[in-house]
Amino acid sequence: METTKSHIALLASPGMGHLIPVLELAKHLVSHQSFKVTVFVVATDHASLANTHLLQSPADSGDLLDIVLLPFIDVSDIGGPSVSFIATIVTTVLRSMPFLRSEISKMEFRPTALVVDLFGTDALEIADEYNMLKFVFIASTAWFLAVMLCTPEIDRKEIDEHVKNRKPLHIPGCKPIKFKHSLDVFFMDTNDPFYQGYVEAINKMSLTDGILVNTWDELEPTTLKALRETKKVPIYPIGPLVRPIEKSVFGNEIIAWLDKQPKQSVIYVSFGSGGTLSAQQVKELAWGLELSQQRFVWVLRPPTENDAAGTFLALGTGSDATLDYLPDGFPARTQDRGLLVPMWAPQVEVLSHPSIGGFLTHCGWNSTMESIVNGVPMIAWPLYAEQKMNASMLTEDIGASIRVMAVESDAAVGREEIRSVVRKILVDRQGQNIRSRIKELKDNAANALAKGGSSYNSMSQVANICIQHLKTKASGA
Repeated sequence: METTKSHIALLASPGMGHLIPVLELAKHLVSHQSFKVTVFVVATDHASLANTHLLQSPADSGDLLDIVLLPFIDVSDIGGPSVSFIATIVTTVLRSMPFLRSEISKMEFRPTALVVDLFGTDALEIADEYNMLKFVFIASTAWFLAVMLCTPEIDRKEIDEHVKNRKPLHIPGCKPIKFKHSLDVFFMDTNDPFYQGYVEAINKMSLTDGILVNTWDELEPTTLKALRETKKVPIYPIGPLVRPIEKSVFGNEIIAWLDKQPKQSVIYVSFGSGGTLSAQQVKELAWGLELSQQRFVWVLRPPTENDAAGTFLALGTGSDATLDYLPDGFPARTQDRGLLVPMWAPQVEVLSHPSIGGFLTHCGWNSTMESIVNGVPMIAWPLYAEQKMNASMLTEDIGASIRVMAVESDAAVGREEIRSVVRKILVDRQGQNIRSRIKELKDNAANALAKGGSSYNSMSQVANICIQHLKTKASGA
């Protein structure tokens, strides 16, 4: 390998929602910048991950993309089933650091830059050891990033007002956070080790060479302007980065079923790689879909009580075909207009299909980007993490979705509400503005990535910084 070619290392933390955007960034750096890229993958489920195609380098990447699965980390000692998936991720990444350091030290041509996500900031010390540039990749919104960066500076009294009296939390230059959209971190005690780790990670982010964000200037202009004006750290919006359509999927039974449906007539229902619903909520959703009298593809998972992120760290594509948690007779009654898909579906291929007219989604940012890129209007049903913020932005600011509402905040969303929103997004006149708006956003996103577009230019800036750093190192400066 030529020493004159920039070599970028990326670290992906556990969870499909973290791994996929990192892999797309890697492929983008290879295809658009011709950089050498190594992706280090930290995973909690090696067996399931090995059964996916995700760790295979694309055929068109040549020898420019390497994907390295770091050794399995046993975290069974940190607690039982009650331990949060965040705690599992944090511990797994931290214990993977010696393996990452070892892999980098063995490289003949070490990376020019290291890119990590929010959970990988401990690895930035390794970048310092080897004189590498340091970047953080946030596969979420600029609004979420703005909230993170200002968290250490927010007066604790303001946070107490937000938590105890349900007052909006004001973020400099950005939209305030309503109590009902708030993040779990604001409810933590400041002495909690995870809160302290969160603040430490943010402080490390502020000392990097830049933060890459999976958004684009035209989608979040006000927030990105505010972030740049703070001048804490350079911000590079480089999105939307989404997984491309795989032609090998066509011929899949889901695609074959969609081929038989009228244009824009089907609602796609999926809560991402990690989202789960309670047994009562699954039944209400089934009844709502049936009452809507609309065509649907529903990716089902067995219900889980009191854990909306119940499958976040499960990377497999296995199935549970029993479906005995659905209302009696539901599959038979809806078989002429509905397709039930256990566990997993090829989401990008489904969303790109012309028969899809709407997406009932948990508002994970990867899913949101895939929906916008394919021009599919959304029904926002957030479950955990920053998804409530995403849903708020999509519904109130961008106009790309409608929001499901429970009668009471902690109650299940009722079947009549589900019936109403499904009909609104697919057929009712009230949904026409959203259907028109999403088409505008689709074109807007494509323009951002095209040569001369805002995200194209941001990525070029990052590439130039890496090239210049390599030249500086080569000259011995």
